[in-house]
Amino acid sequence: MVRLRLRRMGSKKQPTYRVVAADARSPRDGAFIETIGHYNPRTEPSTIVIDEEKALRWLRNGAQPTDRVAKLLAITGIADKVKQPSAHA
Repeated sequence: MVRLRLRRMGSKKQPTYRVVAADARSPRDGAFIETIGHYNPRTEPSTIVIDEEKALRWLRNGAQPTDRVAKLLAITGIADKVKQPSAHA
């Protein structure tokens, strides 16, 4: 099963995260399939950059986001677009 989750980057006590698609069995900072964005909680306001096209493709193919990634997708408005049928389909 594929999960959309955060991969911790940055130095000690200064975390930044990449939003990645990874196998659910791989460790947090282990192997991943594709990077779909990044998140920096240390800026004010937090920096959230997610490639909408990649995220929607993974979600429509059955990838499950973790709680934190689901919240980031909701903040960026991508979560709403998954529920709507696409205009091209």
